[in-house]
Amino acid sequence: MDKRSLIFPAQEFRARIAALQAGLADQSLDALLLTAPADIFYTTGFLTRFWESPARPWFVVVPIAGDPVAVTPSIGADLMGRTWLHDIRTWDAPDPRDDGVSLLAEALAQAVAPTGRIGLPMGLETHLRMPLADFEALRARLAPRRFVDATACIQRVREVKSEAEIDKIRATCAVAARAFARVPEFAQAGRARSDVFRDFQIALLSEGADWVSYVAGAAGPDGYGDVISPAGPDPLQRGDVLMLDTGAVKDGYFCDFDRNFAIAPASDIARRAHAALWHATEDALSELRPGMLARDVHDLLSRGLERRGMTPSGGRLGHGLGITLTEWPSFTPLDDTPLCAGMVLTLEPGCVTAEGRIMVHEENIVLRDTGPELLSPRAPEDLPEIGA
Repeated sequence: MDKRSLIFPAQEFRARIAALQAGLADQSLDALLLTAPADIFYTTGFLTRFWESPARPWFVVVPIAGDPVAVTPSIGADLMGRTWLHDIRTWDAPDPRDDGVSLLAEALAQAVAPTGRIGLPMGLETHLRMPLADFEALRARLAPRRFVDATACIQRVREVKSEAEIDKIRATCAVAARAFARVPEFAQAGRARSDVFRDFQIALLSEGADWVSYVAGAAGPDGYGDVISPAGPDPLQRGDVLMLDTGAVKDGYFCDFDRNFAIAPASDIARRAHAALWHATEDALSELRPGMLARDVHDLLSRGLERRGMTPSGGRLGHGLGITLTEWPSFTPLDDTPLCAGMVLTLEPGCVTAEGRIMVHEENIVLRDTGPELLSPRAPEDLPEIGA
């Protein structure tokens, strides 16, 4: 248990805890309370799909010094016991009278002096996965200890990936790449979009994904209206552009990239848009460096599209990636997050092809000191045509 754990060796998790504890010291915090699935997986290796059940809260306390304490429902005791943690406290949940509040209050009181400060993620892209009434009861029991925002503490650590994490994401990207290579087998003209989406998910699983948390896409002449819709029964038509986007998962780590296909024949605007998206991505792959800001990437991709006669679509043009499908930062004109070596990011330019129609293109990268390294195998420069 001291050397091996779930997903990674225990030392990987110890390094993460040490980095979090350094962040706690920088913010003059005495402990960090984590309640969200991704944060608990990140600190412990506790990987389960049981999070789909909202009936039970789960907690991890990271003290300023020493190992974390897990406070979990008893149903998770065996799996948590296979992680690197030793201090695991359980209760029979769900308990409408006291659903872990007393156990959690005791763990925090042991870690934090009465005048201390407890960090809790409270900012963007965080959530409290426990009832608000229970949180208010916890806060009252621990007073005069104070809960303060610790979003930066967890995000600054999670946003820079270890080589072990990067290898996991690269492996997940390879799974998706093999599934994308099979799309021409089942995405012919006349097939219902819902069947194509279903077959794509089957391909992802058969190629090695543990599960497929996210599949979206669209199809239409010269592009599509959005990139988040579920598939309907409408059949693919000749001249459609089909886009499939996946957030497949392997060993707890996501990929997130898409691919476009023309149901032959491809229109001229679809070819030109695909070329513009591909070359704008090439610009970013050539120019992106640590020290730039997230908003600089939005500007870089937008200018790349405009130079090639295309109008950028609205919204962000990429984001972070890791143990959740999307992580910070966001490539928007408003995000000033500094980019660092070790960040895993998506480059996701989109452009307008016609009234109410867009095309998007997405790749996954890790930012190195010398620039980006592709984790997703590069899309072809020319728009692939199915049935040509």
